[in-house]
Amino acid sequence: MEFTEWIRGRTDDQLRALVSARPELITPVPAHLEGLASRAGSPSAIGRALDRLDRFTLAVVETLAVLDGPVQAAALREVVGRALAGGEPEPALSAALDRLRDLALVYGPDDGPDDGLDLAPGVRKVLDDPAGLGPAAVEVFRHHPPEQLDEMADDVAPGTPGTGRERLAAALADPAGLLGEVSDEARAALDQLAWGPPTGRVPNARREVRKGSARSPIEQLLARGLLAATGEESVTLPREVGLHLRGGRVHRDLLAVPPALEGTTRDQKQADRTAAGQAFTFVRSVEELCERWSINPPGVLRTGGLGVRDMKRTATDLDLPEWAAALVVEVAHAAGLVAAGGSVDGEWLPTSGYDLWRVRSTADRWVVLAQTWLHMDRVPGLVGERDAPDQQRDRPLNALHPDLRRSSAAPVRSAALGVLAAAPGLAPSAGSVLERLAWEQPRRRGPLREQLTEFALREAEQVGMTGLGALSGHGRALLSGDDAAGALAPLLPEPVDHVLLQADLTAVAPGPLTSELNRWMTLAADVESKGGATVYRFSDESIRRALDAGQGAEELLAALARHSATPVPQALSYLVADVARRHGRIRVGTASAYVRCDDPALLDQITADRRSAALRLRRLAPTVIASRTSRAALVDSLRAMGYAPVAESLDGDVIISQLDGRRTEGMPAARPAPPVNGLDPEVAVATVRALRAGDAAHLARREPVDAPAGAVPRGPATTTISALQEAIRQGERVWIGYLDSQGNATSRILEPARMEGGYLTAYDETRAAVHRFALHRITGVAGLS
Repeated sequence: MEFTEWIRGRTDDQLRALVSARPELITPVPAHLEGLASRAGSPSAIGRALDRLDRFTLAVVETLAVLDGPVQAAALREVVGRALAGGEPEPALSAALDRLRDLALVYGPDDGPDDGLDLAPGVRKVLDDPAGLGPAAVEVFRHHPPEQLDEMADDVAPGTPGTGRERLAAALADPAGLLGEVSDEARAALDQLAWGPPTGRVPNARREVRKGSARSPIEQLLARGLLAATGEESVTLPREVGLHLRGGRVHRDLLAVPPALEGTTRDQKQADRTAAGQAFTFVRSVEELCERWSINPPGVLRTGGLGVRDMKRTATDLDLPEWAAALVVEVAHAAGLVAAGGSVDGEWLPTSGYDLWRVRSTADRWVVLAQTWLHMDRVPGLVGERDAPDQQRDRPLNALHPDLRRSSAAPVRSAALGVLAAAPGLAPSAGSVLERLAWEQPRRRGPLREQLTEFALREAEQVGMTGLGALSGHGRALLSGDDAAGALAPLLPEPVDHVLLQADLTAVAPGPLTSELNRWMTLAADVESKGGATVYRFSDESIRRALDAGQGAEELLAALARHSATPVPQALSYLVADVARRHGRIRVGTASAYVRCDDPALLDQITADRRSAALRLRRLAPTVIASRTSRAALVDSLRAMGYAPVAESLDGDVIISQLDGRRTEGMPAARPAPPVNGLDPEVAVATVRALRAGDAAHLARREPVDAPAGAVPRGPATTTISALQEAIRQGERVWIGYLDSQGNATSRILEPARMEGGYLTAYDETRAAVHRFALHRITGVAGLS
């Protein structure tokens, strides 16, 4: 049976399963089923389908490729059974064949006596050395000189008919006798190639050697055709020899089911609580990052990204290891909460989207961050590593740098968490997860994927998807598209709205503070230590920071009293009063800059101070000093000398520094990627209907028919759309009016198949072909009796 005829004989349900599992086959939709079969045999489409197979199903494909030709189910069952530890391939083999038929990688009758199963056209060409076996002898000796093949055939199969290549291939079909003639050293060399890869390197591989003149082990093998020279220094083991050395097995140690996960069993409730705590901490880390960068934003490197020193400072501020701080930075950027903006040179600033994110509940904020992490194409784990030496750069990779993108990052995260989801309450080891993924995705293995998997497991714990190594309940809900916020909310710690002020100028937060109180405390005090309780310390600098933000001394003390469960200590009241008394006595404006003070004695003190020499001050009046430095530099220098100046506008008004108000416009947050094997069911139904209609037209080769006489149908656009949708559902023909590109009205008889993106795909009986029609050009629809 031909592959195209087999495709044509599939039921509508089976065709819908095919296009749903391999959506790349219908982008765009082929005109008929013959086109679908042709596209299914293209190398790129076959490669994508093979990439989705697990180890056992891929082994079935490789076995069919090695056996070469239609294979009876019983013979296939016998060969596959030899490779299995238990020896019984059912029911796994039947399930694998069903899946391969659904993917159109294998074709043949589904059950009963048949002509055998075979691979779809093009599959054998895509498979390189299936199961680690080399090409067949007839292929591997294809480019050898005919006279050399005749001599080899005379040595190994004297008196047999046929060409040298045919005689040699016939002799290698059962190489037991030839193998018995070679030395133990030669046999050991073959054993090294038996289980793949089937190629090796030897000097002067194309040397001419006869059976009688062979001296070395390699020459013994070359003379008998047990090794074939494929290059000046390369040799290949023929497939027939490899199968004989394997004892008739195509694979060894084959598993029909995925390997069991090994790890530590966890109490699910404890894992959920631990993951919830991590989720809360991650949300607060992102919030703290944005707050700090709104006050003191780091610069953007000329090559893009965040500088190494800025990354280290950020890690210190967040009290996190550098890899965890890089994760916070990358997720915040991918979620659209921070972006490059500010001055000409560029600064990393929070975006206006951060303000919208900040007012949401903690659970909802976590869902945004977790979804962003799961679907983003950036790899925070690479921060700090060296660039690829083959790119001749060999430089460290910075956070937020464009080179951190990897297209496989999101699929690897989903696959790794999918493995955890298959083992509830288990914290599998990284090696066990890698082993499972190697079975589930054998064609996608490699050092990078293993590294990405390790990153995914480590980052999942930091983000709060897992707790104690086991997938959490809210993490499972996020993966399945359920209400993750609802599952997480009851597990989050209840925020507190008070602190405990102490006499040593510290405040203790007995738990996680509310978002607003946390922002206020971060402004008025410095975090001294974190843990079960956060300790804040008040200082001259922190109080001045709050005063610079526009708060007065009385307002500051009132806020402290309102949010403290203990009375405001006298020492803290004195500190606020003292800083407020000195705050703003000196005012700095623009001369380049000037210093103005109502107390001439204080200005005398400044000009007499040796530390002010670099400021190049000049007394303009008893209460005014001018400087050539900028206003910002002058303010910073005077504060470093122990004074408390404030900036002044040209009108003499105090400039209030809104330290937490800097924002920029950023890129939108990363959107979840569509599922690899997903296709809307309605699209699948419409596609199959269009393929059937196009195939019927292709086979019938119908002649064009004349449109009905009379006026071209006309009607409202809404009525036209509704009539077409109804015709698609009922499978009916319709008569339409259509304006061509020149605006001329034409009449068509159609069999509508599907409608999307402003176009109608239908079989046009008046043209005897499948066409796409712009909906806005259809003037009206009428039924046909």
